[in-house]
Amino acid sequence: MTALMDMEAVNRRILDRRLANRSLPPYRAALTSEITEMLSGFFDTARPGATISGVRRVGGGASKEQFFFTLADTGPDTGGTEQYLLRMDPRLAITETDRGREFTLLQAMRGVVPVPEAVWVDANADFFPQPAAIMKVVTGVTKPSDAGIKVSGLGTWLGPDLRAKLRDQFMDHLVTIHGFDWRAAEMPGYEVPDADAKQAARWSYNYWRDLWQIDDGKARPIISLAEQWLADNMPDCSELVLTHGDYRTGNYLFEEASGRVTALLDWELARIGDYHEDLAWVLMQVFGTFDNGTFRASDLFEREDFIRTYEQRSGRSVNRQTLHYYDVMSSWKCYIITAANGMAAARSQHNHQDVLLTFLATTNAMFADDLVRLLADDSAQGDAA
Repeated sequence: MTALMDMEAVNRRILDRRLANRSLPPYRAALTSEITEMLSGFFDTARPGATISGVRRVGGGASKEQFFFTLADTGPDTGGTEQYLLRMDPRLAITETDRGREFTLLQAMRGVVPVPEAVWVDANADFFPQPAAIMKVVTGVTKPSDAGIKVSGLGTWLGPDLRAKLRDQFMDHLVTIHGFDWRAAEMPGYEVPDADAKQAARWSYNYWRDLWQIDDGKARPIISLAEQWLADNMPDCSELVLTHGDYRTGNYLFEEASGRVTALLDWELARIGDYHEDLAWVLMQVFGTFDNGTFRASDLFEREDFIRTYEQRSGRSVNRQTLHYYDVMSSWKCYIITAANGMAAARSQHNHQDVLLTFLATTNAMFADDLVRLLADDSAQGDAA
């Protein structure tokens, strides 16, 4: 395989599926009555005798159609009533991922860090119109109740009290994820980029570059410059870890009164890779807060405090040159997600959130500005680890 084609097999399948789906007729969001019927048909096989009620769509969610529902089962071994969440792919998502792969990882992480309990998966869309997974509902919120109406995780203000309660948990869970013994776990579908020291970076680069080509592909100077810089400066990976892929405020649930984190969410971008990729994502300005000129990542840590604390608690060294590489890649990925992936889904009418995806495209200028700033910052490219 040539270097330009090198990536995980699952991501190659995702790219092929996305390209094929582009030519299909417009996608219509499912009605509640239709979801009720689909769930009833699914549980006729998965849990005979169980009944479905209270199906309702969950607000938000740019990448998945989500529905709460109640499952009542009077059987002798599984009696009771529980709340569940159905997560179903649209025709095209703002981030294209694999439900079976996410299901596998959620099961592997049970008891390691707080995660929703994944119970059923329809990875090949045998019962639902698109691949789907079902998990138990976890209580908690993603932002304070007084945070106002905004996209979850973007510019969230937690306030001093919640910040003090959440920051240690946020860091400790990230360190635990990176310390997870993935080699001893059963994780089918997760390949290991260990053919050479740069393969971890190359797999990520190739996947996002190809997504850009499929969904947009136009010659935009800042994207072309970033793409070439990333190709020319791929770092060696010193240690392969399990990465979350989208670790930030907005992607965990917490109890507002106590500040206890109840579940880490959105594992769909997780992979075996370089821990610097997760660190750079946490440090993205779009996911943080500026307070009187001071930036806090996820409104929890100032940049250097986050890096030092991670080093102290993980025992790993943060290579500043490698971190800078993934800083650039993070902004490049966000530009691709909003300018190409989201807009392609909206224009083709293949997503239930076309208005939100169009709104998110207005952030392109911010990510372009990030790329200009980062690519011009020669001082950040030296190794200060």
